[in-house]
Amino acid sequence: MDFNEKNATEAVLNSFAGIKDNRLKEIMSSIITHLHEVVKEVEPTEEEWMKAIMFLTKTGYMSDDRRQEFILLSDVLGVSMLLDSINNRKSKNETETTVLGPFHTPSSKMNNGDNIANNVEGENCIVKGKIVDVNNNVISGASIEVWQSGPDGLYDVQKEGNLVDLRGTFMSQHDGSYLFRTVKPQYYPIPVDGPVGDLLNSLDRHPFRPAHVHFMVKANGYKDLVTHAFIDGDKYLESDTVFAVKKSLIRKLEEGFDEENNSKCFFLNFDIVMESIKKGA
Repeated sequence: MDFNEKNATEAVLNSFAGIKDNRLKEIMSSIITHLHEVVKEVEPTEEEWMKAIMFLTKTGYMSDDRRQEFILLSDVLGVSMLLDSINNRKSKNETETTVLGPFHTPSSKMNNGDNIANNVEGENCIVKGKIVDVNNNVISGASIEVWQSGPDGLYDVQKEGNLVDLRGTFMSQHDGSYLFRTVKPQYYPIPVDGPVGDLLNSLDRHPFRPAHVHFMVKANGYKDLVTHAFIDGDKYLESDTVFAVKKSLIRKLEEGFDEENNSKCFFLNFDIVMESIKKGA
């Protein structure tokens, strides 16, 4: 075939005719069709296309076992949250989902009430709540994995030495409750020292995320849940750079007193409603 701009898309699609995996064929056909349409619409120069290729190359170089720059790219382009919305449609009052983020890593098991911020300077905060189903039945023995950045805006995996701080895994108690101690969450910028940071700067966008705590909850008979608890009043709630804020996930911080440690602290209550794997449950 005489390959030219008029028949280019058809030629590539025809090359997929023998794909046995129907889902792969559907995905690749859609990607090629839309990618070719973008190229035809904007007509990039060869220099511009090479810049795009080098951007993706640098994104790959920036990714390792401590940082995933491609996830960060997906986040700031809104793709992560679009995928999340499509794959986690809720039908009842289940807790809504949001992005995993690029800094999740498995954490150590801890006892109810333990402090995940032992080596961190910050304002004391107690996070507590209950794990229940859509009918308000308590769920005991659920795994509750939590993590957050420190007051300096960094996660532990971003620091030298990879200290395991500001993350932990807890189990819901017989009454479905959980409680852990930490420091007050604060807004912070996503990493801007890589290609994603350069992209945001070129787009005149700020890199900040509103204050939040990450949750990953798992329980037998229920769908795994990845979500955040966002702090009410944060200046970046309306402009989260990864588009992850949902109104149902915003909670107020209440001032209080930690009797066990005899100190002032904030309280963050975050009840979680799990979605049953069984349809109609």
